[in-house]
Amino acid sequence: MNNVQVVNIPGAGGNIALGQLTTLEDANNLMVGGTGQIAAHAARGTGPELSQVTAVSRVVEEYSLVVVPADSPYQSMDDLVSAWRADPAHVAWTGGGSFDQLVMADIARTADVPVADTTYIPSDGGGEAIQALLNGTAQASAGGFADIYPQVQAGRLRALGVVAAEPLAGVEEIPTLRSQGYDVTLTNWRALFVPPGVSAEERTELETLIAEAVDTPEWKEAVQRNYWNPVPLSGTELEEFIAAEKERIGTLTEEIK
Repeated sequence: MNNVQVVNIPGAGGNIALGQLTTLEDANNLMVGGTGQIAAHAARGTGPELSQVTAVSRVVEEYSLVVVPADSPYQSMDDLVSAWRADPAHVAWTGGGSFDQLVMADIARTADVPVADTTYIPSDGGGEAIQALLNGTAQASAGGFADIYPQVQAGRLRALGVVAAEPLAGVEEIPTLRSQGYDVTLTNWRALFVPPGVSAEERTELETLIAEAVDTPEWKEAVQRNYWNPVPLSGTELEEFIAAEKERIGTLTEEIK
């Protein structure tokens, strides 16, 4: 593959791009999608769904990092949760998208904080969420690790925990939420999708092409740089995984509503 054109189609949590993919036919039209689109559809209750296109391969998952301002009184997840339980509405969270709010809701549910009583201030991307923390609009946030961790390194934010099953390589000093007693492991996974109606042979060829791409040094360096985790999955197992994620995210979304 020598000629690749990348087109960014913003809007509706990725569901505008998904809608366009449902109208195409050629197998050479690939879309990167995943958790965010399921979350956006669950929140809106309308629009296209991932089940309307062809899932080819899941490639990576991204982890959320729970942070507070560097001068926050909360030194640990227990400190934050204790204050949150005492006054759910006045410990405001922020994040850069629908998925970040789902992580907050999952943490609340695990920590016995009534999700319906929580305050979530949506931000237009990770940069705005960080500003909401720094100017005192919000007291905590859960966002993509690669987006937020530089602010921790710069001393502006304090990391309380990473939403992952195991500590991340290279930043093992940041504990997982699970190790602190909060069994939350919701991840922002990414997969590649093609239009509906793509043949089984074309799908198999794409699976092979993607497997070769993720085995290159360039891709492996990107995975390490962004603190992603490779989670290859395809075929029927991928379809079943997406169906389970839809149910899981739908349940969390109902609690938010």
